[in-house]
Amino acid sequence: MDGRRMEYPACSGSLGLGKHRGKEQLLRHFRAGSASSPASCCLKAHCAPTYILNVPVTIILQVVRRVPGSIEKDGLCYCVVYLPNNIIPLKQLEQLQDAAEELLSKYEQELFRVNEYARTIEDNDNQILEVNGALKARNPIFPAVSYESPAFNLLRLELEGAQELVAQLKAKGRLRAGDILYQLQSQVANASLTLKLLADSDQRSFRALRQEVDVLQSRINECEREKEQEETSRNPDKPLPPGSCAHGGLQKVSRPIVVQLNWRGFSYKAGAWGRDSAPNSSSSLYWVAPLRTDGRYFDYYRLYKSYDDLVLLKNYEQRKMGFGDGSGNTVYKNSMYFNYYGTGEIAKVDLSSNSLVLRRPLPGATYNNRFSYAGVPWKDIDFASDEKGLWVLYATEESKGNLVVSRLNPSTLDVEETWRTSQYKPALSGAFMACGVLYALRSLSTRQEEIFYAFDTATGKEHHLSILLDKMLETLQGINYCSLDHKLYVYNDGYLVNYDLSFLPLKHGLPTPLAKKPYEA
Repeated sequence: MDGRRMEYPACSGSLGLGKHRGKEQLLRHFRAGSASSPASCCLKAHCAPTYILNVPVTIILQVVRRVPGSIEKDGLCYCVVYLPNNIIPLKQLEQLQDAAEELLSKYEQELFRVNEYARTIEDNDNQILEVNGALKARNPIFPAVSYESPAFNLLRLELEGAQELVAQLKAKGRLRAGDILYQLQSQVANASLTLKLLADSDQRSFRALRQEVDVLQSRINECEREKEQEETSRNPDKPLPPGSCAHGGLQKVSRPIVVQLNWRGFSYKAGAWGRDSAPNSSSSLYWVAPLRTDGRYFDYYRLYKSYDDLVLLKNYEQRKMGFGDGSGNTVYKNSMYFNYYGTGEIAKVDLSSNSLVLRRPLPGATYNNRFSYAGVPWKDIDFASDEKGLWVLYATEESKGNLVVSRLNPSTLDVEETWRTSQYKPALSGAFMACGVLYALRSLSTRQEEIFYAFDTATGKEHHLSILLDKMLETLQGINYCSLDHKLYVYNDGYLVNYDLSFLPLKHGLPTPLAKKPYEA
């Protein structure tokens, strides 16, 4: 039986406390009196009221029912009763006291964290005030960012209430500890929730502030660009003469001018076109070279003696070549330069006779689509021409795929000088040369490109730009610059498109550069 065994051998008026089976046992002595039978001897016992562990003996006797007893030879009446444990809940009181102490410890830890948060909030308030002051100084009409934290005051009230409950817990003792602990738990939970709300509010405030600052910065940049464009329009510089580099670098690109679809049709999405860009040349030779539908093999091209002939598709010469690879070809001084099919070699065809006059390897150049441009396959070797001469753009295993620029001798195709850039060629969508400066593009969307990088071969230094270029279709298969009219000739998914380039005045120059040294391939 679960309980405490109690033996009553006598009624001597004394009170004792013993142990039985490891549990606390009450021992009460009394005299049986004149018991008429063993069964009733214990019930006739009586003693003066007393207390055991703050529990009256009368309460103990109330739970005693009629129990069998026996009268021994010495005349004493013995009976055995079992008292349930819940009369004296010592174990429960000890557990409750332990729980109260544990919760107090947790509360002190939470209070310490709250103090840390309060200090952080104060620092953030100071930072916001400084930012507001800076914004007002830069723009007096800019509204200050309001930062009020009603959640912080609510948190303070909640914590003060929790402190009062702790004081009550210490003053009132164990008997009411259960109710007080429950209230304390609720208060601490509310305080934690309020603290979380405060943290979220703080993050939202800083996010809103940062967005406002970004918007303001973008407006300032836009105003600066508009001011520069307005000054340029009011005081326009004289048009650059053909082949001139008397400027400070590329400034902007016009909107695209669509000339027409290539002469072979819409299915011929890859190719190149342009104008003979030999400086100081009286030639107005235009050329169009669509690739086969596989986007690789270059076999036919057409030549036009004027722009009108090109637009009207008349007075042209159509030639078959049959050994070009990719859309990296260009025309310079009445010769076409291209990558010979399936090799790392560069080749030259005389356009007057349509004959192959020179073919030789390009040292270190990769081929067969090893390091082509993004979205433009088979363009490992890309030719370019400008005011400074003939160039070839490619990548090598030594450069780990980064773009390499080499200036060629147009007559012998010997490499005269080589520069190594920091741009990974397969990450670029294309590139071109203008006045000895390499300009690299990357795709921003299906309708827009960005000229983001420039490398000046005269100084060996690179620059970062942001000049937007709109496009009609997704991919720019071929890009050629002409120094005679300062235009870009772009083959855009089968369509012939051109752009007018505008350059900065000579006094401006390019942005602050990062040093780069030339190297020999």
